[in-house]
Amino acid sequence: MDAKVTWQEGLSFTGTSDTGFELKLGDKEAGFRPMQLFAIALAGCTAMDVISILEKKREQVTKFEVKVHAERATKHPKVFTSARIEYIVSGYDIAEIAVLRSIELSATRYCPAHAMFVQVFPIELGYSIYEDQGESGRKLVKSETCSHNREPASG
Repeated sequence: MDAKVTWQEGLSFTGTSDTGFELKLGDKEAGFRPMQLFAIALAGCTAMDVISILEKKREQVTKFEVKVHAERATKHPKVFTSARIEYIVSGYDIAEIAVLRSIELSATRYCPAHAMFVQVFPIELGYSIYEDQGESGRKLVKSETCSHNREPASG
């Protein structure tokens, strides 16, 4: 994989990779900040795994999102010190065991971002399952923390 950033002006850059897609980086007004991209990469990597597995299990998912909350050190270089990933699944008769297994497979086998980051900081996993009720909204069925990953490897 190859990636690059090209300076535009000030703290504005355009990032590209070998896919050819572009992404704006910079300060608050110019685009994503680099550390935000790490959190988005983690969310996106595991989200792709989990939704793919849920679809293979023929779960009737109508809405799905993954949120990452990352804590950062207070002093420079302000690295991530821990993170919590929350999987929010809405649909019809979603099997909790299917959600748990999908999350487990992503965290332990498929998601390279998770595998890389958990070597550096602890990642907590949680999920919420909602029953889709059409136009009247959705009803919470289950919400809990499903695991704490092992502590990162010591240097």
